[in-house]
Amino acid sequence: MINVAKILDGKKIAGEIKEEIKLEVNKWKSRGVIPCLSVLLVGDDAASIAYAKFLEKVASSVGVKFHLEQLNSEVSEDDVLSTIDKLNHNKEIHGILLLLPLPKHIDKQRVMDSVLPAKDVDGVHPINRGYILSNGQCIYPATPLSCLEILKRSGIELAGKHAVIVGRGETVGKPLLYMALSQNATVTVCHTRTPDLSYHTRQADVLFTAVGKPGLITRDMVKEGAVVVDAGISEVDGKICGDVDFDAVKEAAGAITPVPGGVGSLTTVLMLKNLLKGISMQESLVNIKVNN
Repeated sequence: MINVAKILDGKKIAGEIKEEIKLEVNKWKSRGVIPCLSVLLVGDDAASIAYAKFLEKVASSVGVKFHLEQLNSEVSEDDVLSTIDKLNHNKEIHGILLLLPLPKHIDKQRVMDSVLPAKDVDGVHPINRGYILSNGQCIYPATPLSCLEILKRSGIELAGKHAVIVGRGETVGKPLLYMALSQNATVTVCHTRTPDLSYHTRQADVLFTAVGKPGLITRDMVKEGAVVVDAGISEVDGKICGDVDFDAVKEAAGAITPVPGGVGSLTTVLMLKNLLKGISMQESLVNIKVNN
């Protein structure tokens, strides 16, 4: 008998989260706060422009105000930093998202580090990254957060499970390591220097992959009944696909996320969830300053 894995439907979960966001946005509005996301776009990268338009549409659908700050590709680094400083100090802006790539003459890390941590909806500021290690109050990066949220809302616990992460990138793998540890998983991280990758992946109760290599994870690399969370994304022949050979692996896995329609479906709504969390953090900072 062929096993049929449970498909973890990211689109459905994203819809549930959107409804929660709408309610929370209305609560803030009843207090006179209109949640606002500012997107900073430097240059005219087509993919970034398309994503900005998509963000505007999603934000509007949940009642979040959208503000686009677009600078030309010849702008100086100092002017970009000045723009971010202006957004940091604007009390009507509650979240800032810097779209990449940046022009080559601009120091990406310096610019990213200039965003106020409590307004960093993408969770990339060093202070937010640092607090991940200690499970402190911070804004978590959206993609690893999506990996865990899709499990949580599907009734799958990490506590006591052996989680194997394939990929040690700054965007997903590294933060996911500490976020999974905070949920009491036993975690193994694999990467390009890991010998016999399949040995490790077959040990996983929950297998996360975020490499961007189509077909990397095959059926023989997955333990029967394991949960497979695919955060990889690539384009092959005009189609979006993940790291997992989905059709083959779903016959071994107990549950699996599709690509598209899985982890990626949650990232934008969770970024807006981060925006709302950031408002509370900003409010706390104001209270601390007042009390001091």
